[in-house]
Amino acid sequence: MSLRVLVVDDESGVAGSLQAYLEDEGMEVRSAGSAEDALELVRAGAAFDVCIMDMRLPGMDGDAAIRRLHRVRPRMQYIIHTGTAGYDLPEDLRAMGIGSDQLFMKPLPEMAPMVATIRSLGAEF
Repeated sequence: MSLRVLVVDDESGVAGSLQAYLEDEGMEVRSAGSAEDALELVRAGAAFDVCIMDMRLPGMDGDAAIRRLHRVRPRMQYIIHTGTAGYDLPEDLRAMGIGSDQLFMKPLPEMAPMVATIRSLGAEF
């Protein structure tokens, strides 16, 4: 079974690039342009192993989205993908098991480290 990845990013170019790259790596990928859209997908029964979450989104931000998604799908793992310089991982997200090795800054100079992290996180499934 291939890894199922949800990309949440309001920049369609970023989301599309991530989706295309990860699909080329053999993963099943869906995209959502907002936290609210991501929650709707998951609440409707879509299952994902890993979520790549942008932090600055219209409406609900990425931190709040992770908290809500975690309540619905507690086993889903997260990668934070942000362009916010100096982003500091909140303590409650750290307590959920998200580590600094799951934080990737935009723009990514190389996709291989993120892909390796996705595969590592998805190995639990």
